[in-house]
Amino acid sequence: MPRSKKLKLHGFNNLTKTLSFNIYDINYAASPEQETQYIRYIDEAYSAKRLTDILCNVTEIIGANVLNIAHQDYDPHGASVTILISEEPIAAEQISNSESPGPLPESVVGHLDKSHITVHTYPESHPDNGISTFRADIDVSTCGRISPLKALNFLIHSFESDIVIMDYRVRGFTRDVNGKKHFIDHKINSIQNFLARDTRERYQMVDVNVYQENIFHTKMMLKEFDLDSYLFGVDVDDVSPKEQRTISEKIRREMLEIFYGRNVTRGMKLS
Repeated sequence: MPRSKKLKLHGFNNLTKTLSFNIYDINYAASPEQETQYIRYIDEAYSAKRLTDILCNVTEIIGANVLNIAHQDYDPHGASVTILISEEPIAAEQISNSESPGPLPESVVGHLDKSHITVHTYPESHPDNGISTFRADIDVSTCGRISPLKALNFLIHSFESDIVIMDYRVRGFTRDVNGKKHFIDHKINSIQNFLARDTRERYQMVDVNVYQENIFHTKMMLKEFDLDSYLFGVDVDDVSPKEQRTISEKIRREMLEIFYGRNVTRGMKLS
């Protein structure tokens, strides 16, 4: 594939590129004790320290300098982390906005300019139906040449994700040496093109894109799931076949409602 002609800018690249996405992990806890254990597990697995480590790995992937870290665990549940980032002095030819999956931690490319990464977590449960849901809201915002989409691969692989809902938007403009405004500086048809093949094969995906406004939206839902991995504090062999079907229906309903953004009422089907 021929390389695209490099855009020659007048001064600094002023485009702001923001990737925002929600990651959902769903579980089934039949008793209040199991529900408490699940929430405790989530708080430990995704504590402020663990989330800080994940976001610091993102900065390593894209070759950025960490300027400041603020993190907080909340009572009774949840955590938040915010990292301010500046660019590394990496040669321009190493910076790539190509429409392809980004690297994992062992392969470091690109940089971020005057940017930030944030994550907030929201454990949630319902006392009647046994469903517990963990949500992480993540924002990666960059100002400069590199797109935060290059961090997407690593972030999705860092969480156990049943549902992922992503938004990407490019704001502002930058000028070339002739004074012409450029409202986007890289090719993008879909966020899906920045995901690894194994991810695209595991998830059902839907795009809602507004190309003329440089707004891109992708929703992902697991195609298949193993019930045993959704039961907290009990093995699937200890549950009757009838109860297994009931729990599977509850989990699938929860996933469909989150994916489609509306409640399922009696007699209503989502597919």
